[in-house]
Parts: sequence; C-alpha cells; structure tokens
Amino acid sequence: MALMNVNPTRMELTRLKRRLKTATRGHKLLKDKRDEMMRQFVLLVRENAKLREQVEKELSLALGEFSLCRGVMEPAMLEEALMYPARSVDLTIGKDNIMSVEVPTIQVVEGTLQETVLSYGLAQTSSQLDGAIAGLAAILPQMIKLAEIEKTCNLLADEIEKTRRRVNALEYVMIPDLEDTIRYITMKLDENERSNLTRLMKVKDMIAERNAGD
Repeated sequence: MALMNVNPTRMELTRLKRRLKTATRGHKLLKDKRDEMMRQFVLLVRENAKLREQVEKELSLALGEFSLCRGVMEPAMLEEALMYPARSVDLTIGKDNIMSVEVPTIQVVEGTLQETVLSYGLAQTSSQLDGAIAGLAAILPQMIKLAEIEKTCNLLADEIEKTRRRVNALEYVMIPDLEDTIRYITMKLDENERSNLTRLMKVKDMIAERNAGD
C-alpha cells in the first residue's frame, strides 16, 4: 500500500488514528447497508420474476389473439376499434425509502379502476379482438405493479453498486493506507525518540567526564 504524504509528527499521528477509526466505523456501516440492500433486492427480484411470468403469459395470449384479428379484419377497421381505451384508472405516484434509497410507489386510486368497456360494434369485429382486449385490460393492475417493482430494482441495483465500490475503496485502499502510514509514523517517532535518548546519554557522559576532570 502507498504511504500518505504527511509529516511524521505526533499531531499527525493522532489525526490519522481518528481518521482510521472513522473509516473503520464507516466501512462497517456501509457493509451492513450493502448487505441489507442485497437482501431487499433479492426479495424484490423474486417477486418481479413471478409477476413478470404471469404478465408475459397473459400478454402472449392477448398478442396471439391480435395476430388472429389482423388476419380476418381490415387494418383500418382494426385501428378504429382500438382508437379508444377499453379501461382507465387513476394513479397516485409517491416515494418510498429503502435504506436511504428513494424508490417510486404507484398506487391505484380506489374506485377509479373502471370495468372493461368495448368501444366498437360487435358486428364488424372478430371475437378474438374481444378476448385480446379483455385479456390486456385484466392485467392492467399487474402491469402497474410490475413497473413499480422493476424501477425499484433498477434503483437498488445502482445504489448497491455504488455502495460496493465505496466499501472496496475503504477496505482495500483507504484503511490499509492509513494503517501503513500510522505504522510508519510510529516507527519514525520511536526512532527519533531513541536517537534523542542516545544523544542525551552521550551529553550526560560528556558532562560526567568533564566534571571528573575538574
């Protein structure tokens, strides 16, 4: 590890010891934060995978129905039938806090999730279109929840990576550098103390010899 560019003094030694204590405490806190975020992340990923599987299954069925519609209906008629929404809902967008990470919350306003209403005549459309629209309308709440979970997972993943880099910087760079610099300054101070003691002993011997000569 590299030694820091500091003067080998007792004042600097005391300052570096305080920095090492703070860095060690910060390293532990960041590791605990990273581990808890990882635990939360794993839970969310499992929930996301389960919900995504359900949504993709329903979407696949609905898109299959749409493919059949394109084969039996005129494009202009199909476009006209899909011009108006079959279902609508009001949402409340908020924020939550997971280990100091702000994540979005998307809540369906109670009572605003309308029933599916077909905005076209049944005589000129195929039954597959009815099934496709009904299927997509049915999974609207799940798609909203999936969007919330996926955004939360992305934000947590970014914060976990940032925290991991900070933990590694403390563990493999800052703390070792502080420890090596403290060790170096301690050795330097001990060496200076021994040199001063040696000089004092020599001066004492010289004074004693002079006094003996007198």
